[in-house]
Amino acid sequence: DQEMTRAVRDGMDALFTQISAEAEIDKSLIMDAVFVCNPVMHHLFLGIDPFELGQAPFALATSNALRLFAHQLDINIHPSARAYILPCIAGHVGADAAAVALSEAPNRSEDLVLVVDVGTNAEILLGNRDKVLACSSPTGPAFEGAQISSGQRAAPGAIEKVEIDPVSKDPRFRVIGCELWSDEEGFWEAIKSSGITGICGSGIIEAIAEMRMAGILDPSGLIGSAEQTGTERCVLDGRTHSYVMYDGSAEGGPKITVTNPDIRAIQMAKAALYSGARLLMDKFGVDKVDRVVLAGAFGAHISPKHALVLGMIPDVPFDRVTSAGNAAGSGARIALIDTAQRAEIEQIVRQIEKIETAIEPRFQEHFVNASAIPNSDDPFTTLKSAVPLPDVNFNTGGGDSASSGRRRRRR
Repeated sequence: DQEMTRAVRDGMDALFTQISAEAEIDKSLIMDAVFVCNPVMHHLFLGIDPFELGQAPFALATSNALRLFAHQLDINIHPSARAYILPCIAGHVGADAAAVALSEAPNRSEDLVLVVDVGTNAEILLGNRDKVLACSSPTGPAFEGAQISSGQRAAPGAIEKVEIDPVSKDPRFRVIGCELWSDEEGFWEAIKSSGITGICGSGIIEAIAEMRMAGILDPSGLIGSAEQTGTERCVLDGRTHSYVMYDGSAEGGPKITVTNPDIRAIQMAKAALYSGARLLMDKFGVDKVDRVVLAGAFGAHISPKHALVLGMIPDVPFDRVTSAGNAAGSGARIALIDTAQRAEIEQIVRQIEKIETAIEPRFQEHFVNASAIPNSDDPFTTLKSAVPLPDVNFNTGGGDSASSGRRRRRR
C-alpha cells in the first residue's frame, strides 16, 4: 500500500508540474489545491489502507472533508499551500460524486433529476429539493472498450459513431479524429494516418442499439443468422453469430465485428447501471424521472437515443437527456474558487441518503429485467413511440440459433 500511495502522490505531483508548465507559472506559487477522488484513490492518496472497501459493509476509514497542508501529501508547491479534499458520500460513492452533486445541484432541482456518472463504477444520484439519494453500481469496464473483442480506448482510429440502414443492414460510421462519415467523399483519404483500429465505448453502444433498431439483434441480445436478418454481414461465429462492421483484412487492417460475447458484456454493464437507477426510483416511490444528466468524460459522448434504446437509463424524452461533461472537475473548480461552497458540499453530503445496492433484494430482480434490450419489464413507452424496435426472436431452439436444429432432432 505504501508503494501505491507513493505512486499516486508522485503522479499527482507530476500533474502539478505539467499544469504549471502549461500555465507558464512557477509551481511554488500555487497556494491552494482541491482534490476529488473515488474512494480507493482517496484512501491511497491519504496513505490509508483501502482493504475495507473491498468487502461488505464497504466502510470508509474517513468520509469527512479534509483540510491539510499540501506538503503532508508530498505535493511540492508553495511550502504553506493548503489542500482541501472533498468529503466522500459512502463506501463506493466518493468525493468525485460529491463534486458532481456540487456542480449539478440535484438538491436545488425543481424537477426530479437522475445524475449518472458513468465509469467502471457508475455513481448515481437521484433527487430534487425534497431529498437526494445516492448509490454506486458495478458496471465494469465494458463501456470503456475493455472486454469487447474489437474494443479500445477512445483514441484516433476508433469507431465512435455508428448508423445502420434498417433496409440494407449496412453500417456507416465515424472514427475519432475525422468529422466525415465512412460513406462520405474524402473519408478514406482523411483517415489515412490513423486508419481504423477498433471500436470505443460510445461506438459499441451505438452499434448495439443500431443493431437492435435494424432487426439484427433480438431483445434478449442474440444476433440473428444471415437468413434471419437478411444480411451477409451476420456470420456464424462458434455457436452464435457476429455482425461484421468493417473488414479491412484485405488491406492488412483489422476485421471489426460485434460478437455475442461483446453484447453480453454491454448487457451486464447497462443492466447494472439501470438497476441502480431503478432501485433509487423505488426508494423515492416513483416509476419515472423528469430528466437525466450524463456526467463524466464518457457521458459526454453517449447519444441519448442510443442510451435509451439499450435501456441504460430510465425512459424519458430524448431532449430530457443532457450531458454535463466532466461534472466532478467542475465541482472541484467551484470548491477551489468559492471557499464558501466547501461548507455547502459538506452539508449536502450529510443530507444525501445512501443506498447499498449489494444488499438490496430488488437489485437482482431489476438486473434480470434490465438485461433485455431495452427491458423485459419496464415498458419504455416514450422510447417506443419515437423509435421502431422490431419484434424479432432469433432463439429458435434450446439456447442458440446455430445449434438449435441439432438439439430439436435430439429431443
